[in-house]
Amino acid sequence: KSTLLNAIAGFALPSSGSISADGKLVNAPGPERGMVFQEYALFPWMTVEQNIAFGLEIKGMGKAEIAQRVASLLGMLGLADFKSRFPKDLSGGMRQRVAIARVLALDSPIMLMDEPFGALDALTRSNLQDELLRIWSELKKTIIFVTHSIEEAIYLADRIVVMTYRPGTVKRDIMVELPRQRDPSSAEFNALKRELGQLVMEEQQRHHNDELKMAAVD
Repeated sequence: KSTLLNAIAGFALPSSGSISADGKLVNAPGPERGMVFQEYALFPWMTVEQNIAFGLEIKGMGKAEIAQRVASLLGMLGLADFKSRFPKDLSGGMRQRVAIARVLALDSPIMLMDEPFGALDALTRSNLQDELLRIWSELKKTIIFVTHSIEEAIYLADRIVVMTYRPGTVKRDIMVELPRQRDPSSAEFNALKRELGQLVMEEQQRHHNDELKMAAVD
Protein backbone atom coordinates (compact mmCIF):
# COMPACT_ATOMS: atom_id res chain seq x y z
CA LYS A 1 0.00 0.00 0.00
CA SER A 2 2.76 2.41 0.92
CA THR A 3 4.67 1.51 -2.26
CA LEU A 4 1.62 2.41 -4.33
CA LEU A 5 1.22 5.69 -2.45
CA ASN A 6 4.92 6.53 -2.97
CA ALA A 7 4.52 5.86 -6.68
CA ILE A 8 1.50 8.19 -6.85
CA ALA A 9 3.54 10.81 -4.96
CA GLY A 10 6.39 10.44 -7.47
CA PHE A 11 8.90 9.19 -4.90
CA ALA A 12 9.19 5.85 -6.74
CA LEU A 13 8.67 4.90 -10.37
CA PRO A 14 6.45 1.93 -11.30
CA SER A 15 8.29 -1.05 -12.79
CA SER A 16 5.62 -1.25 -15.50
CA GLY A 17 2.67 0.83 -16.60
CA SER A 18 2.27 4.50 -15.73
CA ILE A 19 0.51 6.83 -13.29
CA SER A 20 -1.29 10.00 -14.34
CA ALA A 21 -2.84 12.71 -12.20
CA ASP A 22 -5.26 15.14 -13.82
CA GLY A 23 -4.08 13.95 -17.23
CA LYS A 24 -0.38 14.53 -16.49
CA LEU A 25 2.19 11.74 -16.24
CA VAL A 26 3.61 11.31 -12.71
CA ASN A 27 7.38 10.71 -12.80
CA ALA A 28 8.57 12.94 -9.94
CA PRO A 29 7.20 14.63 -6.81
CA GLY A 30 5.08 17.70 -7.51
CA PRO A 31 3.17 20.39 -5.61
CA GLU A 32 -0.17 19.09 -6.90
CA ARG A 33 0.25 15.99 -4.70
CA GLY A 34 0.80 16.75 -1.01
CA MET A 35 1.97 13.95 1.30
CA VAL A 36 1.13 13.46 4.99
CA PHE A 37 3.27 10.80 6.71
CA GLN A 38 2.62 8.77 9.85
CA GLU A 39 5.81 10.16 11.45
CA TYR A 40 4.72 13.83 11.02
CA ALA A 41 8.02 14.83 9.25
CA LEU A 42 8.08 18.29 10.85
CA PHE A 43 11.20 20.43 11.15
CA PRO A 44 12.03 20.32 14.89
CA TRP A 45 13.88 23.65 14.84
CA MET A 46 10.86 25.50 13.43
CA THR A 47 7.73 26.66 15.24
CA VAL A 48 4.26 25.53 14.21
CA GLU A 49 3.81 28.75 12.23
CA GLN A 50 7.19 28.38 10.51
CA ASN A 51 6.56 24.73 9.61
CA ILE A 52 3.28 25.62 7.91
CA ALA A 53 4.83 28.58 6.07
CA PHE A 54 7.94 26.70 4.88
CA GLY A 55 6.57 25.37 1.57
CA LEU A 56 5.05 28.74 0.72
CA GLU A 57 8.39 30.47 1.27
CA ILE A 58 10.08 27.96 -1.04
CA LYS A 59 7.46 28.77 -3.69
CA GLY A 60 8.38 32.45 -3.37
CA MET A 61 4.99 33.63 -2.14
CA GLY A 62 4.87 37.15 -0.70
CA LYS A 63 5.10 37.62 3.07
CA ALA A 64 1.64 39.16 3.42
CA GLU A 65 -0.02 36.33 1.49
CA ILE A 66 1.92 33.72 3.49
CA ALA A 67 0.84 35.32 6.76
CA GLN A 68 -2.80 35.37 5.64
CA ARG A 69 -2.83 31.74 4.51
CA VAL A 70 -0.99 30.48 7.60
CA ALA A 71 -3.34 32.38 9.91
CA SER A 72 -6.34 30.87 8.12
CA LEU A 73 -4.98 27.33 8.52
CA LEU A 74 -4.03 27.89 12.16
CA GLY A 75 -7.65 28.81 12.79
CA MET A 76 -9.10 25.97 10.69
CA LEU A 77 -7.08 23.31 12.54
CA GLY A 78 -7.28 24.78 16.05
CA LEU A 79 -3.58 25.63 16.15
CA ALA A 80 -3.71 29.40 16.69
CA ASP A 81 -2.81 29.16 20.38
CA PHE A 82 0.17 26.92 19.54
CA LYS A 83 1.68 28.83 16.62
CA SER A 84 4.88 29.74 18.48
CA ARG A 85 5.53 26.27 19.91
CA PHE A 86 8.04 23.75 18.61
CA PRO A 87 7.06 20.19 17.61
CA LYS A 88 8.65 18.70 20.75
CA ASP A 89 6.16 20.65 22.85
CA LEU A 90 3.10 19.24 21.06
CA SER A 91 1.11 16.02 21.45
CA GLY A 92 1.03 13.49 18.64
CA GLY A 93 -2.38 14.68 17.54
CA MET A 94 -1.28 18.31 17.43
CA ARG A 95 1.82 17.43 15.43
CA GLN A 96 -0.33 15.63 12.89
CA ARG A 97 -2.58 18.69 12.64
CA VAL A 98 0.52 20.75 11.81
CA ALA A 99 1.58 18.19 9.18
CA ILE A 100 -1.88 18.37 7.59
CA ALA A 101 -1.84 22.18 7.71
CA ARG A 102 1.55 22.25 5.98
CA VAL A 103 0.17 20.22 3.08
CA LEU A 104 -3.03 22.27 2.93
CA ALA A 105 -0.94 25.45 2.78
CA LEU A 106 0.32 24.43 -0.67
CA ASP A 107 -3.29 24.02 -1.82
CA SER A 108 -2.53 20.70 -3.52
CA PRO A 109 -5.66 19.29 -5.17
CA ILE A 110 -4.59 15.77 -4.14
CA MET A 111 -3.63 14.78 -0.59
CA LEU A 112 -1.80 11.49 0.00
CA MET A 113 -1.98 10.16 3.56
CA ASP A 114 0.08 7.16 4.66
CA GLU A 115 -1.49 5.80 7.87
CA PRO A 116 -1.49 9.32 9.33
CA PHE A 117 -3.45 8.38 12.46
CA GLY A 118 -1.95 4.93 13.04
CA ALA A 119 0.29 5.91 15.96
CA LEU A 120 -2.35 7.93 17.83
CA ASP A 121 -4.55 6.94 20.75
CA ALA A 122 -8.17 6.02 20.00
CA LEU A 123 -9.73 9.33 21.12
CA THR A 124 -7.23 11.50 19.24
CA ARG A 125 -7.61 9.30 16.18
CA SER A 126 -11.39 9.66 16.26
CA ASN A 127 -11.15 13.44 16.64
CA LEU A 128 -8.74 13.76 13.72
CA GLN A 129 -10.94 11.57 11.52
CA ASP A 130 -13.80 14.01 12.08
CA GLU A 131 -11.40 16.92 11.52
CA LEU A 132 -10.28 15.42 8.22
CA LEU A 133 -13.89 14.95 7.08
CA ARG A 134 -14.64 18.57 7.95
CA ILE A 135 -11.62 19.77 5.95
CA TRP A 136 -12.62 17.54 3.04
CA SER A 137 -16.19 18.88 3.05
CA GLU A 138 -14.93 22.48 3.05
CA LEU A 139 -12.04 22.23 0.59
CA LYS A 140 -13.15 19.30 -1.62
CA LYS A 141 -9.69 17.78 -1.96
CA THR A 142 -9.12 14.34 -3.42
CA ILE A 143 -7.65 12.27 -0.55
CA ILE A 144 -5.93 8.91 -0.98
CA PHE A 145 -5.69 7.42 2.50
CA VAL A 146 -3.76 4.28 3.47
CA THR A 147 -4.97 2.50 6.62
CA HIS A 148 -4.96 -0.94 8.21
CA SER A 149 -8.19 -0.15 10.07
CA ILE A 150 -11.33 -1.47 8.39
CA GLU A 151 -13.55 0.74 10.56
CA GLU A 152 -11.49 3.84 9.74
CA ALA A 153 -11.74 3.08 6.01
CA ILE A 154 -15.53 2.72 6.16
CA TYR A 155 -15.93 5.84 8.30
CA LEU A 156 -13.87 8.04 5.97
CA ALA A 157 -14.01 6.72 2.43
CA ASP A 158 -16.25 7.04 -0.59
CA ARG A 159 -14.31 4.20 -2.18
CA ILE A 160 -12.30 1.40 -0.56
CA VAL A 161 -9.64 -0.55 -2.47
CA VAL A 162 -8.58 -3.76 -0.70
CA MET A 163 -5.04 -4.87 -1.59
CA THR A 164 -3.83 -8.46 -1.71
CA TYR A 165 -0.87 -9.90 0.14
CA ARG A 166 2.24 -10.28 -2.05
CA PRO A 167 2.17 -9.52 -4.86
CA GLY A 168 0.19 -6.40 -4.06
CA THR A 169 -2.75 -6.25 -6.43
CA VAL A 170 -6.34 -5.01 -6.16
CA LYS A 171 -8.47 -7.67 -4.49
CA ARG A 172 -11.72 -5.68 -4.35
CA ASP A 173 -12.82 -2.17 -5.26
CA ILE A 174 -15.90 -1.13 -3.27
CA MET A 175 -17.94 2.07 -3.48
CA VAL A 176 -19.23 3.08 -0.04
CA GLU A 177 -22.85 4.21 -0.34
CA LEU A 178 -23.47 4.88 3.37
CA PRO A 179 -24.76 8.39 4.11
CA ARG A 180 -22.67 10.80 6.16
CA GLN A 181 -22.23 11.21 9.10
CA ARG A 182 -21.66 7.48 9.43
CA ASP A 183 -22.66 5.54 12.51
CA PRO A 184 -20.22 2.69 13.33
CA SER A 185 -22.97 0.97 15.34
CA SER A 186 -25.44 0.82 12.44
CA ALA A 187 -26.37 -2.47 10.77
CA GLU A 188 -25.25 -1.19 7.35
CA PHE A 189 -21.85 -0.09 8.66
CA ASN A 190 -21.26 -3.45 10.34
CA ALA A 191 -22.41 -5.45 7.31
CA LEU A 192 -19.73 -3.73 5.23
CA LYS A 193 -17.25 -4.20 8.06
CA ARG A 194 -17.91 -7.97 8.01
CA GLU A 195 -17.53 -8.10 4.23
CA LEU A 196 -14.20 -6.27 4.33
CA GLY A 197 -13.07 -8.32 7.33
CA GLN A 198 -13.63 -11.51 5.36
CA LEU A 199 -11.53 -10.18 2.46
CA VAL A 200 -8.70 -9.25 4.81
CA MET A 201 -8.88 -12.62 6.61
CA GLU A 202 -8.54 -14.42 3.27
CA GLU A 203 -5.28 -12.58 2.64
CA GLN A 204 -4.04 -13.22 6.17
CA GLN A 205 -4.74 -16.93 5.70
CA ARG A 206 -2.91 -16.93 2.38
CA HIS A 207 0.05 -15.24 4.08
CA HIS A 208 -0.03 -17.86 6.84
CA ASN A 209 -0.16 -20.71 4.33
CA ASP A 210 2.81 -19.28 2.43
CA GLU A 211 4.81 -19.07 5.66
CA LEU A 212 4.00 -22.72 6.43
CA LYS A 213 5.18 -23.73 2.95
CA MET A 214 8.45 -21.85 3.42
CA ALA A 215 8.98 -23.47 6.82
CA ALA A 216 8.39 -26.92 5.29
CA VAL A 217 10.99 -26.21 2.59
CA ASP A 218 13.52 -25.05 5.19
